[in-house]
Amino acid sequence: MAEALLELERICLVRNKRHILENVSCRIEPGEIVTLIGPNGAGKTSLLKVALGLSKSDSGRVQRSAELRIGYMPQKLIVDRTFPLSVARFMRLTGRYSDTELQQALAEVGAERLLAASLANLSGGELQRVLLGRALLRKPQLLVLDEPVQGVDVQGQVDLFELIGQLRDDFGCAVLMVSHDLHLVMAATDRVICLNQHICCTGTPEAVQRDEQFLKLFGAAILPHLAIYSHDAQHRHANCPHQGCCCQLGEGTAHVR
Repeated sequence: MAEALLELERICLVRNKRHILENVSCRIEPGEIVTLIGPNGAGKTSLLKVALGLSKSDSGRVQRSAELRIGYMPQKLIVDRTFPLSVARFMRLTGRYSDTELQQALAEVGAERLLAASLANLSGGELQRVLLGRALLRKPQLLVLDEPVQGVDVQGQVDLFELIGQLRDDFGCAVLMVSHDLHLVMAATDRVICLNQHICCTGTPEAVQRDEQFLKLFGAAILPHLAIYSHDAQHRHANCPHQGCCCQLGEGTAHVR
């Protein structure tokens, strides 16, 4: 077995006498996309913070590969619209980077025209791309993304998930992300970890969506509305212009390349 980029073993976290995480263990292997799902308060963001060293667990072990380069995209960024902060200045808050390096990182996420823009004036989708571009500045071996499509419309979510997959291929990095968007994330990940203080189930999207613990957690009654689906690279609709898999979303179809 290849050395894991990141390994968490029996992580426990307690805050104000409340168990946030209970005996959580997982590994992130090179090149894979792993998505944490679970209800609000399940401990997803807390687990990311422990993995990154931003929070200390009460017990358990965190092992990172030697000199692991991590790019982190936080869940929320609150921007004071009266504060004159350009995209370039914002991206340099994490280190000294040249205009060329900033432009290249933004070009990777399709946001190169935003370098001189005011951060406060960006749309939701533009801001998420800038945050993703900033995470790429360290040439990461592991991208850690907390709700990367938050505040973005449905087509923007599809585009961002597609972009994340492309970045994995281009950089050869692994991706660990948190998402609530069950109807899209199942087509954008290699492995799912279903968390609710502890790990309820884990595996491929196809396996998890059939797991009894997953059905119990999210409720079988709402699953038809979430339209969770599996991949089929050979499946095509007549006259479909897309070359990737076609994934059923309710009465419509979303195409994810």
